[in-house]
Amino acid sequence: MLKHYQHFLTVQFAVDEINKDPHLLPNVTLGYQLLNNFHQSDLAVESSLIWLSGKGPTIPNYSCDRQHKSMVAIGGMSSTLSMAVAPLLGVYKVPQLSYGPFDLLLSDESQYPYVYQLGSRESTLHLAAVQLMLHFGWTWMGLIISDDMRGEQFLRDLNEEMASNAMCLAFTEKVPENFLKENEDINFLSRILQSSSNVIFIYGNTDSIKEISHLLKYYAFSGKMLVTTSSWDFSAEASDSMMTNFHGTLIFSQFRKKIPGFTDFLRSVHPRANPEDIFLKTIWQVVFKCSLSEVSPVDMVRRGCHENFSLTQVSPRYLDKNIMEKSSNIYNGVYLFAHALHHMLQTEGKDVSELAANPLLSWKLHQFLKCVNPVTGIKDELCGDGPSMTPEKYDILNFRSLPDSIRTQVKVGEVIPQEKELRINEEDIKWPEDFPQIPSSTCSVACGRGYRTQSLEGQPVCCFDCILCPDGRISNNTNAEECMQCPEDQYPSKEKDRCLPKTVTYLAYEETLGMILAFAALCFSILTTFVLGVFVMYRDTPIVKANNRSLSYILLTSLTLCFLSSLLFIGRPTPAICLLRQTTFAIVFTVAIASILAKTITVVLAFRATQPGSKLRRWLGTSVSYFLIFICTLIQMCLCGIWLGTYPPFLEMDRHSEASFIIFQCNEGSLVTFYCVLGYMGFLAFVSFTLAFLARNLPDTFNEAKYLTFSMLVFCSVWIAFLPAYQSTKGKAMVAMEIFSILVSSAGILICIFAPKCYIILLRADRNTLEILRNKANP
Repeated sequence: MLKHYQHFLTVQFAVDEINKDPHLLPNVTLGYQLLNNFHQSDLAVESSLIWLSGKGPTIPNYSCDRQHKSMVAIGGMSSTLSMAVAPLLGVYKVPQLSYGPFDLLLSDESQYPYVYQLGSRESTLHLAAVQLMLHFGWTWMGLIISDDMRGEQFLRDLNEEMASNAMCLAFTEKVPENFLKENEDINFLSRILQSSSNVIFIYGNTDSIKEISHLLKYYAFSGKMLVTTSSWDFSAEASDSMMTNFHGTLIFSQFRKKIPGFTDFLRSVHPRANPEDIFLKTIWQVVFKCSLSEVSPVDMVRRGCHENFSLTQVSPRYLDKNIMEKSSNIYNGVYLFAHALHHMLQTEGKDVSELAANPLLSWKLHQFLKCVNPVTGIKDELCGDGPSMTPEKYDILNFRSLPDSIRTQVKVGEVIPQEKELRINEEDIKWPEDFPQIPSSTCSVACGRGYRTQSLEGQPVCCFDCILCPDGRISNNTNAEECMQCPEDQYPSKEKDRCLPKTVTYLAYEETLGMILAFAALCFSILTTFVLGVFVMYRDTPIVKANNRSLSYILLTSLTLCFLSSLLFIGRPTPAICLLRQTTFAIVFTVAIASILAKTITVVLAFRATQPGSKLRRWLGTSVSYFLIFICTLIQMCLCGIWLGTYPPFLEMDRHSEASFIIFQCNEGSLVTFYCVLGYMGFLAFVSFTLAFLARNLPDTFNEAKYLTFSMLVFCSVWIAFLPAYQSTKGKAMVAMEIFSILVSSAGILICIFAPKCYIILLRADRNTLEILRNKANP
């Protein structure tokens, strides 16, 4: 794995930086030894013995190197290797800085007291994963984890966080240490491919899920979007042809700070400058395809190795020029050791000569390694049990498999889980070939606005049906669990996806219906005033005198007020108008009906009192008619007074009768009193109609009794029809219905009683004579 050569280059670079720093370990020069373990535990233990025993035979507890000055071991690209060498190094209390993925087992201080893990704890990786899934709307996800304590802990944390965000796991597969049963690997692959989830999160390190790597050497997760962590090096065993199956994979990687000067350092690394580096020669021969049996400039050029070749020209297939995660851990580990040694020398007051005389001071480093932040190098004065924790931060990398076997990881975003801060450039992401655009991974199609979710029995919460919100409710979010009730001053849109402000409405003069009714009321009032003027002008004519002109004046005046009272029902209501309009209408209408009743009684009595000496003559005076009108009106005024004194009409805003309107209207208050007022007017009208009907055949010259009968018939018909219509309508229609009833009933009285008389007065003056009246009275 040539790309791991960067780990050694990072050690070189960090040591060179520290040795050039005049403030860190002044007068001390750091060095290093390099031993290879070939990723095998037994060789890792053997390399540790070689390091502890010196250059001679590997004899435990014996050192052949009298000038052994190494104080710390940086090693363990995986937790397996770290565990293998930890017991041996622990015997000598040698600190081991493990730069591989963090492992909970290694954090057991009772078993591994001298192991310091440089890798991220990934304690918030589940939060980062959920934030990424939420960003892309992936609520239905598959999970593959290592079958160990780390995998179990990640599963618990992820399940808890996903549940709080209404996300679900389509499946959870644990990768065994080995596929032992027949076709177990094929069944494992089939379960994954048959899942409806398009996104799969793979969690584990290279060792713990090596069986997945073996499986993917021959098969691919077709139609699946992979998300994983940098702890799993999927390129470890995959061939070049299979690496295309990982194209588009998103990788969570420990945040890697930029190390200034590293690129320049790579440019300076050359076999001529580092002749003792046998690995560099191998790298050079592989990537530049030249032979380095000799290192003289002439021989290098002759064999195809030009002087201007540098590691910055190496393809990412062989060597990544950006600091990788494990290299970043190594860099931090070298500085952690340097700062710890620096603080130890300062604290104990030792100088370089003492350090050279007594090099076996590894055991004294432990308390300083625990008190220094491995990233910042700052000493923690409180000195806890380990390096102070800083908020975890992850880079989001996009793996790309390019032509010519070029593989690269491009940073497309970063996330700080504790702060719920996610930054990602979707335009920079290259998705897998199976997904031309952002993949979708949901159990059910998202319910749009205006719908709510309904869970399916026996299914996870991510699987649901979409139900349209009921009338009066809305949902303005995708996948809303419940539909919301709009505030009282708002109403749902037709799509039921938002609340719209209700419009304040009332029967206004500006609208067509209000203008028509107001115009009709004014016209009829003017017409009534005109009739009154005609009667006053022709007050001495026989037809006016014969019809009791004083009562006619009162009736015409009250009718004029009846027409005008309808205007109180038009326009924006106010509390004062609500108090006045029904009572005003009731009183002036009562005066009009009482006047008709007085006229009817007068007509009847006039024909009953024709005999000489009849006692009925005394009831024919105008004072009796005035008194009758007064009594009838007084009774109505008392009813109105009771109404206003107990439960009067009031202004209200009706928000419920019409969905999209707030109706400004007058509430009648006590309906019992309201109908008593109307019933009293109806009673007077019925009495007038009955008397007029009984006197319809009396020999009246101008058919006064018949006219009164027709007027009361119209009046009663209108108001009888009004009651059910009034009960069945709301808002403006109800007000318009009452105005229409007032106008029609008043107009009926005006036309039926006074139209024939005006016709004779204005057009047939020849019939308006005393002779005709007498001839008619004495046929």
